[in-house]
Amino acid sequence: MTGRLVLVATPIGNLGDLSPRAVEALAGADLVACEDTRRTGRLLKRVGIEDAELLRLDAHTEGRSADRVVDRIAAGDTVALVSDAGMPTVSDPGERVVARVVAARGRVEVVPGPSATVAAVAASGLPTDRWTMEGFLPRKGGARADRLAELAAEERTLVVFESPHRLAATLVDLAATLGGDRRAVVAREMTKLHEEFVRGTLDELAAWADQPLKGEMVLVVEGAPPPEEADDDRVRAVVAEAVAAGASTRDAADEASRRLGVPRRHAYRVALEAHR
Repeated sequence: MTGRLVLVATPIGNLGDLSPRAVEALAGADLVACEDTRRTGRLLKRVGIEDAELLRLDAHTEGRSADRVVDRIAAGDTVALVSDAGMPTVSDPGERVVARVVAARGRVEVVPGPSATVAAVAASGLPTDRWTMEGFLPRKGGARADRLAELAAEERTLVVFESPHRLAATLVDLAATLGGDRRAVVAREMTKLHEEFVRGTLDELAAWADQPLKGEMVLVVEGAPPPEEADDDRVRAVVAEAVAAGASTRDAADEASRRLGVPRRHAYRVALEAHR
């Protein structure tokens, strides 16, 4: 593998955020792999890069495009990888390409730059020492409920991506599972003309989001407070209270996990033992 793969971060909105080093890397690439060839082509022309060879590499084409990227790198070419915005591979295509190049003992370089995740956390006003990116939550069903239940006891600041038309529903679900008084921030249209940071509790933001919204959204949510020591008797008491209020054993265990900060599996085991 005599060539190299270069991951290049591109602007999340403001084109002025494309660094000189990023322009140099894109201009020097033999091939630019990108999500949308038209969008990337316009960006390249904007910075004076004409007639670049572009390869579509999105969620639908990554598997077969990865073969072409590896072949070009093996032949000695430099391949630049970009997404539509931000850092490729981070909730964007590219992860499989990087894994393939690494497995083939190829050289991978990175040109860091704009990141919606980092920007949202930095401007949120919430704790930034420990945070985790959840990306897009499962859209429905048991997978969504399970993921939300897992997040209820997560002590790190959470970062969630969501589309404008689904934001309100996601805020309602988060409020119901994590608690409506949990602090959160909606970062909208970052680096663009109408950049906005809307701060409040999950309940307050759910009410605010019940309107037509447009633009790119990143949701930052305060982590759970450190758990209090809770023995099994306390878990059983919370489960019994929830069941008496009409909750299923599963939902009662989720409630005990959220309120007491105990692992969900442990709370469910205690709940099953109590209701055999």
